[in-house]
Amino acid sequence: MGQFRAADLLRRKPVALIEGEHPPEHLHRSIGLFQLTMLGVGATIGTGIFVALTTAVPAAGPAVILSFVLAGITAALTALCYAELASTIPVSGSSYSYAYATLGEFVAFVVGACLLLEYAVSASAIAVGWGQYLNEMLTDLVGWKMPDVIAKAPGAGGVFNLPAVALVGACMVLLLRGVKESTTINAILVVLKLAILVFFVVVAFTGFHAHNLSPFMPMGWKGVGAAAASIFFSYIGIDAVSTAGEEVKDPRRTLPAGIVLSLLIVTAIYILVAVAAIGAQPWTAFAGQEAGLAVILRNLTGQAWTSLVLCVGAIVSIFSITLVVMYGQTRILYAMSRDGLLPKLFQRLDPKTRTPDLNTYIVAAFIAVLAAFVPLDVLVNLTSMGTLIAFAIVSLGVIILRRTQPDLPRGYKVPLFPALPAASVAFCGYLIWKLPLDTWALFAVWVAGACVVYFGYSRKNSALNG
Repeated sequence: MGQFRAADLLRRKPVALIEGEHPPEHLHRSIGLFQLTMLGVGATIGTGIFVALTTAVPAAGPAVILSFVLAGITAALTALCYAELASTIPVSGSSYSYAYATLGEFVAFVVGACLLLEYAVSASAIAVGWGQYLNEMLTDLVGWKMPDVIAKAPGAGGVFNLPAVALVGACMVLLLRGVKESTTINAILVVLKLAILVFFVVVAFTGFHAHNLSPFMPMGWKGVGAAAASIFFSYIGIDAVSTAGEEVKDPRRTLPAGIVLSLLIVTAIYILVAVAAIGAQPWTAFAGQEAGLAVILRNLTGQAWTSLVLCVGAIVSIFSITLVVMYGQTRILYAMSRDGLLPKLFQRLDPKTRTPDLNTYIVAAFIAVLAAFVPLDVLVNLTSMGTLIAFAIVSLGVIILRRTQPDLPRGYKVPLFPALPAASVAFCGYLIWKLPLDTWALFAVWVAGACVVYFGYSRKNSALNG
């Protein structure tokens, strides 16, 4: 059992086995198309707009609009690939499960590690941004803001980011109550934040000045690519939708529809808000600007209430994103544990709520520590790296599964095969290349740690072993 065999790295989990798994304690199918679409929108809309504009706009200038288009095209190509695999393998685990069926166990484990990084760091980055808008709201309401010592991470001028930790704790409590309650509350929050973002667009366009778009591309295409790479983490919602595979009603039809619908809504809102924000404020003003959209409205109208409305929207939005991202991470850990690649404690379910309780506590603790002590810019780029690698592997998986198992029932097929999945891989590769070197270095350390876990524990305890 302990003897190393190179073939172990390539062993694949049959699709029939993945679909046929019904452990004694299983997840409950309670999510419909509307809730699933809102799950995707909730995990996507907000982060790139409410938080990441302050780092993306200085990198690209007004051409950040093109950065959102480039990121949106990449996400759209990948979304179609996700839709096919989600309709073929409708289970928890998203791209981890897809990689296990197409590329083998070792690649699947590395993808799982990428997803865990992507989700944990994304939730942490989002939580950090939540604190910024909370402080802005307090300023508008009572003229007081939390001191930096408890509102920022050490590398950003503080000691401990208390608001971020409080947000993670609140999401943990809600997730422990059950997935149906969580997704219902998320849907309500998403509708509210969409309304507030439309409010921002309408007000910002009243102060639109075309001269703010000039020079349009001060950093050239290099800046456009770099900004697109940094904001891509906000498209994590595509993956989050597919993590719900075992809790969705009629998954072969609902999963593809939910993925495509959520992406269409997200891309339209992102581009609209980016155009409105750039037109209402010179691009040079974005650098270092906290709670950026709220500040734009206050400066534009001179009215504190407009900023307050936006802050409330951001607080609601970021709460819903954190909720969905934490949900996604617990389900990936659940799937990996069920496959024997992680300890069994990650698949333990509460007998009443049918949620992975111990798993949720561990995830919340890890995310809270990152959010409390790590600066935002480091978190954003790391999340983009994990997201892009997972997306590229999903697109590659579509090509492989079509070739190796062409007769599998598919609720949806990617058009223009194999050109479209290949284009998705190429676009993801381009954005990965545009990420900074320190992100590559940190990611390499993470992957090295994942390899240690795989060869030290997972390979020997895999459900496919022997």
